[in-house]
Amino acid sequence: MLDNINAWIEEFTGLAPTTQHKVFVSLIAIIFLWLLRFLIKRIICNKTEKVEVRYRWRKTIGYTYMFLVFLVLFRVWFNPRWDIVNIVALVAAAIIISLQNLIRSLAGWFALVWMRPFQVGDRIQIEDGPTGDVIDIRIFKFSLNEVGNWVHADQSTGRVMHVPNSVVLNKTIINFTETFPYIWIELPVLITFESNWQEAKGALQKIADEHSMKVSDKAKAKLDDASKHYMIYYRKLTPIIYTSIDACGVLLTMRLLVEPHRRRDCEHAIWENVLAEFAQHEDIDFAYPTTRFYDHAAEGGKLVR
Repeated sequence: MLDNINAWIEEFTGLAPTTQHKVFVSLIAIIFLWLLRFLIKRIICNKTEKVEVRYRWRKTIGYTYMFLVFLVLFRVWFNPRWDIVNIVALVAAAIIISLQNLIRSLAGWFALVWMRPFQVGDRIQIEDGPTGDVIDIRIFKFSLNEVGNWVHADQSTGRVMHVPNSVVLNKTIINFTETFPYIWIELPVLITFESNWQEAKGALQKIADEHSMKVSDKAKAKLDDASKHYMIYYRKLTPIIYTSIDACGVLLTMRLLVEPHRRRDCEHAIWENVLAEFAQHEDIDFAYPTTRFYDHAAEGGKLVR
């Protein structure tokens, strides 16, 4: 009777008996594995109340189910010669494909340990990514205390970001504090054309010197250490005031070194000193965009006909 059924199926579908057998075995195997997966998931859901544990088990069971289905179908349709070498190679290939992100992160961890582009306590910025202070480094991920984003002037947002170690393999990592733990900042101060810009520049220079006195001395020692590892050279570490012309007035730009973690505190203190200093000078005024209406005749101009 089985032969008659096979002959009828072959006549109706055009499938040879061997192919019919493979299709039948494949369907039975898939149904059996699906029922087994369903039963295991049901048992785990009934025995476990924690959502995160259920989620991890569902993901693990799902990946295992797909792998076993692939293994059975490969065995049924291609009938390979099974030996220990082939089994190990197939399992290794499946593991590499399914866990490629974890393997890349593990490789990234080795790069972190070997090359040390950053360490715990450093402030870093990832290319096209977040900025933050490194607070932990693990085998697969490192953690950042996020800086910036909607919070200005490089201050913490309070969020902890977990970043795969694999980013160190294909992304540029900017380290704010490696070897030379200072950064340059520039504060633009715009005053009117009518102001005494020489006096204003002198006042700004005095303020910048006061805030950078200790930093400059420490930076020189750190620069000597940094030059032993990298081609880092600055001719001038003390503050400087640059002068330029803007559309609204004379632009005096303060350039000075600060510690990355104290950038906002330093800017806050400097601006308060600038406001207090300029308030004592009647011939120095801040400039800002304004609109002026000019009446040629009312201001004594001659009419041209």
